[in-house]
Amino acid sequence: MNSNRMKKWIAIAVVILAIAYVGQVVYFEANLGYNQPQNQSTIVIATFDGDQTRHERVVRLVEIDGKAYVAANHWPRAWYHQALENPAIEVMMEDKFEPYRAVPLEGAEEEMVRNTYTVNFEFRFRTGFPPRYFLRLDPA
Repeated sequence: MNSNRMKKWIAIAVVILAIAYVGQVVYFEANLGYNQPQNQSTIVIATFDGDQTRHERVVRLVEIDGKAYVAANHWPRAWYHQALENPAIEVMMEDKFEPYRAVPLEGAEEEMVRNTYTVNFEFRFRTGFPPRYFLRLDPA
């Protein structure tokens, strides 16, 4: 096989692998968003868009030094942007929603949470390495 033909097949293989990877990320994220699995480390938050339409989402809660934090760890993150635009959110505690305020992190607090609230490489790979953003949840 000549060099140009080999390069062409390698390029085709790379494109196929890239498409398969993106497809796997889309499937994983869609399945997770549709099923919204819950366990002892997750909570349900309710955010509100510009029309005050309520949107509920399951997110992982991490408590650090007595404060509650959640992270936007996935590409679909409308809930995060809704919380930034309207920080008056609700959090389900003991089977009922309570009012909270979503506070975006910055500076030393953001760095501390980023270093404490970690996810493993497999999770980052399966989700397509999205950027991570954090919110502190303060009782209203």
